Amino acid sequence: MGVLRHGYADHGSRPMTAHRSFAARADIEAIIAERGAQRIDVPVLQPADPFLDTAGEELRRRIFVTQSETGGVLCLRPEFTIPVCLAHLARNGEPARHGYVGTVFRQRRAGPSEFLQAGIEDIGETDRMAADARSIGDAGTMLARLGVPAERLRLVVGDQTVFDAVLAALGLPAGWRLRLAHAFGSDAALEATLERLAHPAPMPDLPAPIAAPALAGDARALEDAIQADLDASGLGGAGGRGAAEIAERLLAKVQSARMTPDPAGLDMLRAFLAIRVPLGEAADALGAMQRRTGLGIGEAVEAFAARAAAIADAGALPPTVEYRASFGRRLDYYTGLVFEMRGADDEVLAGGGRYDRLLTLLGAPAPIPGVGFSIWLDRVARASGETP
Repeated sequence: MGVLRHGYADHGSRPMTAHRSFAARADIEAIIAERGAQRIDVPVLQPADPFLDTAGEELRRRIFVTQSETGGVLCLRPEFTIPVCLAHLARNGEPARHGYVGTVFRQRRAGPSEFLQAGIEDIGETDRMAADARSIGDAGTMLARLGVPAERLRLVVGDQTVFDAVLAALGLPAGWRLRLAHAFGSDAALEATLERLAHPAPMPDLPAPIAAPALAGDARALEDAIQADLDASGLGGAGGRGAAEIAERLLAKVQSARMTPDPAGLDMLRAFLAIRVPLGEAADALGAMQRRTGLGIGEAVEAFAARAAAIADAGALPPTVEYRASFGRRLDYYTGLVFEMRGADDEVLAGGGRYDRLLTLLGAPAPIPGVGFSIWLDRVARASGETP
């Protein structure tokens, strides 16, 4: 997966000649080394389960899946973060900065399904503030070295931790918090979820033997009651949903219907999501909202302020750096900082964030912090004036 003088090759594949002049102008591996990262190779063919289990719906529906001769589910590499984390764990798990460049494969609404990415994953660094700031600085420096003028860039920053703290402080039920968390990163999905929250579905009309355990939230008794009803109707052995799945869905409907909407709480959430200010003003805006609403998010705001200061001190920032409370990246493994660097036409050139839960989900025996970013090299070629 080396960088050729006239294009990229990925594990022996033909050179990507569409990027010929772009590749001749910047050696990606040299840039990675300059940023203090060690080059890492990961296979193109990957086990699919880690992506299906941890990456989120946005990526799951775009990957190319196949099956091995032994029945295992495999996929073409749709991104680098998960494969790099798996390779990190397979080595010794010691703190390391891994740099990569190569082809990823996933369906896109526009553009080819095979495209080039490069990036750095910083795994194991316990000084999270410094690592977050360095990741943004690395992304900005890499884009500059690849020929994207700083004046053409703007940085958009969000924070999953602050969002989660607001949801917890509002006292929303776990089910609604989960729905909102899944919608984070899409303004349309968030608005649709808030509308459903403000106008819950009516309580389902249930027969007495099923209604009693459903209203009591007794999952086991509800499953038994549903199974008895299925058996009595002769459907107990039929195909389709089983009693356990029906009970789970029914409990979710009951919980949704019984939730009393709190207009004041929804107004607070909407006010938070509407915050959109320069990063240097974001901590003050969050603090003002905290004081105005009384929400218990002080610890999250303090951590955010420290991170914002570290980012400002890191340098290599575009002229425009904006915090958006509603901004997230549609991958479930992000846990804190999320960011994107966008070109003049609002096209995302680089994106990344913190994923402190991911390595545990992938099998690490203890939590391991991680943060990183990826750069879309085909988009960078256009932004730098090259012909992709």
